[in-house]
Amino acid sequence: MSELAADGIPVAVSLRVLKLSRQPYYRWRRQQVTTAELTEAYRANALLDAHLDDPEYGYRFLVSEAAEAGEVMCERTAWRICRDNQWWSVFGKKRGKNGKRPGPPVHDDLVKRDFSADDVNELWLTDITEHWTDEGKLYLCAIKDVFSGRIVGYSISDRMKARLAVKALDNAISRRRDVAGCIVHSDRGSQFRSRKFVHALNRHHLIGSMGQVGAAGDNAAMESFFSLLQKNVLDRKRWRTREELRIAIITWIERTYHRRRRQARLGRLTPIEYETIMNPAVSLAA
Repeated sequence: MSELAADGIPVAVSLRVLKLSRQPYYRWRRQQVTTAELTEAYRANALLDAHLDDPEYGYRFLVSEAAEAGEVMCERTAWRICRDNQWWSVFGKKRGKNGKRPGPPVHDDLVKRDFSADDVNELWLTDITEHWTDEGKLYLCAIKDVFSGRIVGYSISDRMKARLAVKALDNAISRRRDVAGCIVHSDRGSQFRSRKFVHALNRHHLIGSMGQVGAAGDNAAMESFFSLLQKNVLDRKRWRTREELRIAIITWIERTYHRRRRQARLGRLTPIEYETIMNPAVSLAA
């Protein structure tokens, strides 16, 4: 339109030929990107960030994540934006012949099922487990030091988000402090492939490692801890509240598993005793 006007053709004539209205045209000239379009762009950006961090979440969960980032919207708006951009939960309906395959690993497998370490903070294993209460599910992300079998960090929440794994990692680092160069091995869960978790590893100079899809043996040493937790805590009774179960898990880890349960591979010592003897400086700091 501006080019035609520069050639001497009146704007009114051009609009009449193109069958366009005068007011919308001048309104568009004043503001080519409307406030509504800008708002939707910010909302879409917040939803995309939440989707990339937690690919298993559907639009209902993404709404609350976007709200925490400052972009409040109704569920219908979030559904429309996600639909238009094809941002689907990995647990949603199958959209291909065989459904959606697990995401690619963000790290190589550096462990190769060799669950041994010569010193503390050399190899950590991490995974997430869940259990039902009358209030709903409770999720635990734990980090285990292979050297002594000690749980060096954990996080408990009612939602299985990337933040759950990041908090467990931060908890372990705050306890152990000097951990640069430590290998952190996990499965290919979306929480461990998330940008938040990868950034946390890089920020503390940790080395990521991942096993294969559907291969429980690739993280067997961590699964053995969860098996003990299942038998000694989770399956002992029906849990009424998440808080009741949370306290029971922490009590068992800190009082029983760390300080009372002797392990044959540690020479019939507890994890705390073993670390105290083999590396007293780290044990006292932790």
